[in-house]
Amino acid sequence: MQDSVYEDVEPIEKRSYQDLKDKYSGNDFIYERTSNNDGWWTRFKQWLSDFFKNLFDINTDAKAANLTDIVLKIFYVVIFILVVFFIVKAIINKEGKWVFGKSSDKSIIPVTDIENNIYEADFKALIASAEGENNYRLAIRYYYLWLLKNLSQAEIIAYDVEKTNSDYYYEINSDELKKEFSYTSYLYNYIWYGEFDIDNNQFQKAKTAFNKFLDSVN
Repeated sequence: MQDSVYEDVEPIEKRSYQDLKDKYSGNDFIYERTSNNDGWWTRFKQWLSDFFKNLFDINTDAKAANLTDIVLKIFYVVIFILVVFFIVKAIINKEGKWVFGKSSDKSIIPVTDIENNIYEADFKALIASAEGENNYRLAIRYYYLWLLKNLSQAEIIAYDVEKTNSDYYYEINSDELKKEFSYTSYLYNYIWYGEFDIDNNQFQKAKTAFNKFLDSVN
C-alpha cells in the first residue's frame, strides 16, 4: 500500500512591510551599540548611559538611554535658567537700569564710585539712608563729598578725585570759608579715616558743622 502525500494547493498571500527602519528605530529596539565611529558627543552619551546603567542597576540599554536623555534635558533647562538669571542680574546692576527702563535712581551708585559721581549723587537721600541705619561714619563721608560738590559747583574749588584736602584748602580764597573747610576736613579725617565709632550725639555735632558750611556755600 502506497502512502499518500497531502499537497497544499491553496494560494499564498504575499505580505509586504513598509518603513520598518522608521518604525523600529527607537531606543527600545537598540540591541547592540557601537561607538567606534561615532562623534565625541555620541560617545559621551554612551558613557553616561553606561554609567547610569551600572549605578542604578538598569537591565537594558534602552532604559539607560532614556534616563540619559531625561537627565540631559534637565541639565539643559538648568543651564538656560542660570544664563538668564545672570544676564538679568547684570542688567539690573548696571546703574540700576532694566533693559527698556530708565535709570531707577541717580542716587543708587556703589559707595566705591561716589567720588567719581558726585554730580550725579543725591546726597540728601544717601545721608538719610546712612543715618537711618545708624551708620554715622558713612553719613559723614557723604556730607564731605556733598560739600566738595557744592564748592565745585560754586567754582570755589576745582574738584578732582585725586586731590587732597590741602589742595582744596589752598584753592579757597575766602578766609572764612577756609576756616570752615579746615574744621570740617578735620572732622571728616578723624571720623572716616580714623575709623572711630561715633554715637548719635557726636554725629549731630558734626552734622551741624557740615550743614552750617553748606549753607555758607549756598
